[in-house]
Amino acid sequence: MKVLLINGSPDAKGCIHTALTLAAEVLQAEGIETEEIHIGNKDIRGCVNCHRCAQLGKCVFDDQVNETAAKLEAADGMIVGSPVYYGNPNGTVLSFLQRLFYSCSFDLHMRVGASLVSCRRGGNSATYEALNQFFGISGMPTVPSTYWNDVHGFQGEDVLADAEGVQTIRNMASNMAFMIKSIRKGKEIYGAPKVLRGDWTHFIR
Repeated sequence: MKVLLINGSPDAKGCIHTALTLAAEVLQAEGIETEEIHIGNKDIRGCVNCHRCAQLGKCVFDDQVNETAAKLEAADGMIVGSPVYYGNPNGTVLSFLQRLFYSCSFDLHMRVGASLVSCRRGGNSATYEALNQFFGISGMPTVPSTYWNDVHGFQGEDVLADAEGVQTIRNMASNMAFMIKSIRKGKEIYGAPKVLRGDWTHFIR
């Protein structure tokens, strides 16, 4: 079992890294491997709607998006972390996720997803909701906790002083481990859910 940790902060060792490390400690204690991928300071362009991914099975821009897709195919889940920029996720994170989810040639259904965000003061709820949208449309169960998955701080060490934030991230990771194991066991007993495809509603017709 494996979970990818996507660090969407430009600061490789900042608040997001600290929160992801807290989650990783819990997941690893549950026997789940983790890998942190730092994308927050990379030159990742947005989708250009060329549809080449449908032909190639991957994005036409061969960068960290395709590298991560190969790892995601073998993973049971992913946690995406982003700082708050003007009440939104880091633009690099959005470009990365939009291309990753759109160009994936494999089914993400029943992989487990979670997001976590950091802010100095505000904007965390909107950022959290924006990240979770990627999971819902892809059939990925979203991991809950005992609060929204956010931590407060300006530097990495500040996160550790946010006692409730630390607790929230640890509870999220514990829930994620349970969900991954339960889904894997459920597939063995009941099989994977049947997914209907093919119907598209076009609202201008």
